[in-house]
Amino acid sequence: MVRAKSWVLKKHFEGFPKNSDFELKEAELRELKEAEVLFESVFLSVDPYMRPYSERLMKEGDTMIGSQVARVVESKNPTFQVGTYVVANAGWTTHFISDGKDLQQLPPWPEKIPRSLALGTIGMPGLTAYFGLFEICKIRAGDTVLVSAAAGAVGSVVGQIAKIGGCKVVGCAGSDKKVAYLKLIGFDEAFNYKTIGSLEEALRKASPDGYDCYFDNVGGEFSSIVLKQMKRFGRIAVCGAISEYNDTVPQKGPYVHMPMILNQLYMEGFLVSRWKDRYGEALKILLGWVVEGKIKCEEHVTEGFERMPGAFMGMLKGENLGKAIIKV
Repeated sequence: MVRAKSWVLKKHFEGFPKNSDFELKEAELRELKEAEVLFESVFLSVDPYMRPYSERLMKEGDTMIGSQVARVVESKNPTFQVGTYVVANAGWTTHFISDGKDLQQLPPWPEKIPRSLALGTIGMPGLTAYFGLFEICKIRAGDTVLVSAAAGAVGSVVGQIAKIGGCKVVGCAGSDKKVAYLKLIGFDEAFNYKTIGSLEEALRKASPDGYDCYFDNVGGEFSSIVLKQMKRFGRIAVCGAISEYNDTVPQKGPYVHMPMILNQLYMEGFLVSRWKDRYGEALKILLGWVVEGKIKCEEHVTEGFERMPGAFMGMLKGENLGKAIIKV
């Protein structure tokens, strides 16, 4: 019999998550029924969305939400042969049983490409960057694109896709190491928001004429300041608000109305699942760009399932460069 380890939400987060908010449990899995499959997690993902979603979707005692690349170890379903790989949303667990629904089988995968990228650039973060840029920002060659949290799993892909699309790209990140990485992967301008004297001046220096598009991963005061430097008819894709996720008291203004009106801005929040029926076409394009070397991928890999809570909290603090991954 297989014993599965799982991390559960012991207590809802109050402010920033703590180790005591998680509990590691172990349970013996039952025998497979007809049409069922037993999976073993190989790589697991930690992502910013898990922080706000845990409050909205989870009860205390539930397995932490999240996705993984998993391998078939036993199957009574002819669609899933032993040894094949899928992307699943089974949460923070080492093993799980599935009826095969709501699983994404990995396409033919080049040997030189790590399968963990199916949780990053060739997965949900890459899809978020792709659709946010093309469907919300509607980028055009010659646009100037600003990306916040630009060295993260989504932001780093946003910048590289924008460069493929012929845009000038400006990124901000929270360390000099991350800024150097952004320049290495093709960002035209980048700055460390923690060390600048004035955000307004840093934004103006990076693009004196302002910004056509803003891919917003952080929200809060940072984004309020950015709005004032958007060009007329600028487009803003609101992807995340990580600066607000751990607040115990909601942040107050400044408010967006006047810059939105005066510059006639287009601002839209989105969830990537809106384009679920187009994932296949986008993943094929993203995989092609990675194989061709047009998109470079950085992963922050933590070894060991037992270290998942620490990896999650480290990601929320911005310790990762690129996609945060746990290798079981």
